[in-house]
Amino acid sequence: MDFQTFIFYFFAAVLIFAALRVITARNPVHAALFLVLAFFTSAGIWLLLQAEFLAIALVLVYVGAVMVLFLFVVMMLDINLARLREGFLSYLPLGAVVALLLVAEMVLVLVSRYSEFIDMPAPPPLPAGYSNTKELGRLVYTEYVYPFEIAAVILLVAIVAAIALTLRRRKHTKYIDPVKQINVKRADRVRIVAMQPEKKVGE
Repeated sequence: MDFQTFIFYFFAAVLIFAALRVITARNPVHAALFLVLAFFTSAGIWLLLQAEFLAIALVLVYVGAVMVLFLFVVMMLDINLARLREGFLSYLPLGAVVALLLVAEMVLVLVSRYSEFIDMPAPPPLPAGYSNTKELGRLVYTEYVYPFEIAAVILLVAIVAAIALTLRRRKHTKYIDPVKQINVKRADRVRIVAMQPEKKVGE
């Protein structure tokens, strides 16, 4: 076993451990931190595959932005863990069936292609002027341009739906209409009431 193979198995073991801790950790903050560890080890595997752009994008986008947002949201929300665990046993059989199906599918895929992976030769060394970013851009905007555009449209629809769900009107929420504030008149705010003068007692 050479050094590169050892590094791959090390990253793979850490990635599997971190992924398991993400779904088994009781504290949501700990689960988010284990997900950060999983992203870092995935970036290391991308580096072994000579995909430097994908590795740095995974670290900058997911670890630097998405996971920081997750941590802020988790730490700012008052999550009732006891309430979240209610009804866990009722969903356990269905979850176990889905997990077994996923594991069976992954095993079938790996077993069917394992012989091809063994006979596959090592990739040749890349030339000095090779650009991983340039090759990725060429593939994205030529061979995979339609899936790329479809994914962009789906993400746009998801963003619009999230904004629409966030800004929907609720019964107990007070809103301020700037148009009504600008067009307000004195008669709408102040009412002058004519009252008779009061007389003192004994007059």
